[in-house]
Amino acid sequence: MFISMLQPRLSSPVPSPPIFSFSRISVKRTIWCCASQFQLAVVNGPVDDGRVSERNVIRVGLPSKGRMASDTLDLLKDCQLSVKQVNPRQYVAQIPQLSNVEVWFQRPKDIVRKLSSGDLDLGIVGLDTVSEYGQGNKDLILVHDALEYGDCHLSIAIPKYGIFENINSLKELGEMPQWTDKKPLRVATGFTYLGPKFMKENGIKHVTFSTADGALEAAPAMGIADAILDLVSSGTTLRENNLKEIEGGVVLESQAVLVASRKSLIQREGVLNTTHEILERLEAHLRAIGQFTVTANMRGRSAEEVAERVLSQPSLSGLQGPTVSPVFCKHDGMVEVDYYAIVICVPKKALYKSVQQLRAIGGSGVLISPLTYIFDEETPRWRELLTKLGL
Repeated sequence: MFISMLQPRLSSPVPSPPIFSFSRISVKRTIWCCASQFQLAVVNGPVDDGRVSERNVIRVGLPSKGRMASDTLDLLKDCQLSVKQVNPRQYVAQIPQLSNVEVWFQRPKDIVRKLSSGDLDLGIVGLDTVSEYGQGNKDLILVHDALEYGDCHLSIAIPKYGIFENINSLKELGEMPQWTDKKPLRVATGFTYLGPKFMKENGIKHVTFSTADGALEAAPAMGIADAILDLVSSGTTLRENNLKEIEGGVVLESQAVLVASRKSLIQREGVLNTTHEILERLEAHLRAIGQFTVTANMRGRSAEEVAERVLSQPSLSGLQGPTVSPVFCKHDGMVEVDYYAIVICVPKKALYKSVQQLRAIGGSGVLISPLTYIFDEETPRWRELLTKLGL
């Protein structure tokens, strides 16, 4: 199994350049120009001295363009972490609520590379990008693996027609007699690390990968590939181009994640505390999505008697149980308790049912308001992060 790359054509007598070579550390290419040789090395490569670069400011990388960029800014704003950019053309910004923090807008793949090299400390990208460009780098740590946007999956797709008409699984695709050493299965993809790794793990032997950007769906129809490996959201684009996914062909389920440099978390002052605050805000907001506070008044002899009535209904248990407190009224100059206020947390899907159950047991004056944050005693992901760091 190998990766073939498209090469630019150079006129004689300039020698043709060698193919790209991939490794976990860096990518290098030799370029010939006017009979002089220059060597370019990608600067976004992992540092191997075990130390972080010398700087005091904490750097957070965010996607610079597209839906992922806008959704990321919206999420941070919902967490009261609005990004302030003086000039939209600038690639650097601030989050006023976080001291000593710079935001750098970068391409997602460059965020991962710069996390590996130590030029960034934290970043938000898709899991597919971390997996493709991180290439198993142990210095990259997933701080939050489910930010609940950017959902998609990386999947193999083949034509619905021709020799593939009755092929419906990865196993069937790999066992097709057409594929040989001289004529392998051709897969067009932008994922030249995850693609070969997936095929090898699944025992698919006769396969070659060609890199391509943009509309991969056209590659099979143009005859330049037999299959594609690409990100799929709704699947509409595949269907419109007469392509289909196959059983066992999903390489990765992906969504937006918060990722950090292990070395930065341990060695750079302030990074761990900043990560803790960001994580707490994210967790509190995400946990509150789709949750509502329901408040109602109810007559009762005591708080315990009212609580017993509330807990008899399956939809009224709340997060840990109802909050029951007396409602004080004044009658003939005397302060008395005639009602008790019940406060519970209810998911959106059970909202109307909960209101009905409250009414059935004597509830009245029902008030409903959406929740913005739910702060736990300590976020489970924070404990998991400390464990990963050995702290």
